[in-house]
Amino acid sequence: MSTEAAPVLELRDVRKSFGPIEILHGIDFALRAGEVHALIGENGAGKSTIMKILGGFIAPTSGEVRLDGRPAPYASGAEAEAAGVVVIHQEFNLAPDLTVSENIWLGRELGRVFLDHRAMRAGTQALLDQLDSHVRPEARIRDLPVSDRQMVEIAKALARKARVLIMDEPSAVLTNREVEVLFRQIDRLRAQGVALLYTSHRLEEVTRLADRVTVLRDGAVVRRALRGELTEDGMATAMVGRDLQDIYPAKRHHAGELALEVRGFSVPPLVEDVSFTLKRGEVLGISGLVGSGRTELAEGLVGLRPASGEMRRGGVPVRIHTVREAAAHGMAYLTEDRKERGLLLDKTLRENLTLSTLPRFGAPFLSTEREEAALTRAIADFDIRAPRRDMRVGNLSGGNQQKLLLAKTLLSDPEIVIIDEPTRGIDVGTKSQIYAFIDALAARGKSVIVISSDMPEILGLSDRVLVMRHGRLAGELAGERISETAIVRLVMGTAEEAAKEPTHV
Repeated sequence: MSTEAAPVLELRDVRKSFGPIEILHGIDFALRAGEVHALIGENGAGKSTIMKILGGFIAPTSGEVRLDGRPAPYASGAEAEAAGVVVIHQEFNLAPDLTVSENIWLGRELGRVFLDHRAMRAGTQALLDQLDSHVRPEARIRDLPVSDRQMVEIAKALARKARVLIMDEPSAVLTNREVEVLFRQIDRLRAQGVALLYTSHRLEEVTRLADRVTVLRDGAVVRRALRGELTEDGMATAMVGRDLQDIYPAKRHHAGELALEVRGFSVPPLVEDVSFTLKRGEVLGISGLVGSGRTELAEGLVGLRPASGEMRRGGVPVRIHTVREAAAHGMAYLTEDRKERGLLLDKTLRENLTLSTLPRFGAPFLSTEREEAALTRAIADFDIRAPRRDMRVGNLSGGNQQKLLLAKTLLSDPEIVIIDEPTRGIDVGTKSQIYAFIDALAARGKSVIVISSDMPEILGLSDRVLVMRHGRLAGELAGERISETAIVRLVMGTAEEAAKEPTHV
């Protein structure tokens, strides 16, 4: 790898404004053949805008995009792809009603007179095999879980034979095994001379992959570094402009009386015979591999999935079949999929915030004034940063979308809050804010369940940890027994504790 190699794709003094607001301020950025260039920064720093400009989806207000030393010959995403510049979007760019094979070959179908479905399925299978994916070419996108959809997006990009590959948070929804497969593909593409742009809020991934790092803050480049010149702490500090040693609040929760008792709880076909307790004022973490039943358990508890078993609130048996019934019993759930199931991306902040609690605002004769007052409080309480109150939620950064979803979930003032993957796709600064919100809930005597694939997050937040494996509760850890080693052993089924009935603390 030559650090002096001429850029394949670059930005020169690029500025971008939306209306009167300039969000990129004179960006110089270059991608070179055979290199992985990591672009990092907080949500709202301008990363997505840079990627959209490089990929031809939007034009800069001023400055220049250059491909092979000349002005880029494209003015759309499709033209950029034809020139070899391919983007893997954080928001899936897939047709949900089409099959995996149809999505991968969409716009590039094989066959002159009649479509050669056999050849396209065979080509799709070869790509999926390359990614070690179990997804079937004939499966419909809408029937796939989020992690499988991401693998389809990656396969689709590989099929394009890119010269430049731009990846926006490609690992955010993948399992650890799938992440390793992705890394092998990135190493292979780098060896083939592809220029790669990689964004991730997982700084350990940046350390593992990046030959170069560019740090953005508030629409400007604040640091450039070569491999090994920045530690993860150094990256985080450059991103937020302050030290983040104390990202997790000190654990000072004082658990009170039982808030929830669950006995013999099953959510067919995956979750079977789960029992646990939840106390007031505590944070209960739920760990386990993707597919272990964590999300299905949570959705069963709040009536999003049919379930059986016993639930008690304050010692009183309750039956919950719908989200409305869960809310009546003081329970709320924040989904892991904010873009498809949590928020309406084409609606405004106010419409999203109050959607689940419209009767509080006078439905069917809504009081817009009261809704606006609620939004004003939410913006202040959750530090939601939006250029305009009436903007589409889809135009907010991921971190601000997550804070809005949290505000929406807590608007009903629930006693039990279940938060599924609270910081997926969120920058380190916003993570710190969300951890503080969770801590404040517990300090007020609320009961919080946190489901997370992020091990440091589970360790940093939880007073107790439940570990799930193959739809069952593999064990429970509390106090000094909570450690990464103990959790991993339970997850993998190698711990002696996994064979015992869990004890409830």
